[in-house]
Amino acid sequence: MRRILIVEDDRDIAELVALHLGDLSIQTDFAVDGRTALERLQRNPYSLVILDLMLPELDGLEVCKRVRARDDYTPILMLTAKATELDRVLGLEVGADDYLTKPFSILELVARVKAILRRVEELGKKSAFAAGRPVEIGDLAIDPDRRRVTVDGRMVDLTPKEFDLLLHFASHPGLVFSRSQLLDQVWGYGHDGYEHTVNSHINRLRSKLEPDPARPRYIQTVWGVGYRFAEDLAA
Repeated sequence: MRRILIVEDDRDIAELVALHLGDLSIQTDFAVDGRTALERLQRNPYSLVILDLMLPELDGLEVCKRVRARDDYTPILMLTAKATELDRVLGLEVGADDYLTKPFSILELVARVKAILRRVEELGKKSAFAAGRPVEIGDLAIDPDRRRVTVDGRMVDLTPKEFDLLLHFASHPGLVFSRSQLLDQVWGYGHDGYEHTVNSHINRLRSKLEPDPARPRYIQTVWGVGYRFAEDLAA
């Protein structure tokens, strides 16, 4: 059975979320502050963390950073009462897989949870990557199990979403993806209108991976359409 950790200091909200997730045969645990959440994550594996931004002890951003510093990967759906674009982007930049602004529809939350779980399961089905075998593409090496990337033997520090985006590209060499498709397939449900997020992530990936970011070898621009991973480099 899938297990989700709900990190929320409002007990009524937490219990309402747990009630509806129970209808999906999902087991839920609770934490009312950031430190307790980290302790539970240290002891138990979870399919997903639903993480409130405003928490006692440690806030949601700090919890998210610490979870992302671990070797294992746990998806995070961040809940925030803040509605500004900066707050939403901050959550995504520190490693949240998705966000939802309070007050939210419980049906939308359930849809987001299902989309994240489905996306993680689909990533797990990719043949070479599902086996956990490191993949070498030119000078680029990807270790899916450890979520580590090297270029010419040099370790490259990627954010969780940068890694997901690179993994998606490397899994489909030669295929062209529009920004909207990348938002849907990598970021998931609910990110319409944030195409600039794709641009900024690709620019950062190029600056970290490419010898000459102005003439990228790996992630190439298809003008007027989107981006593709270089087919002639795929092993």
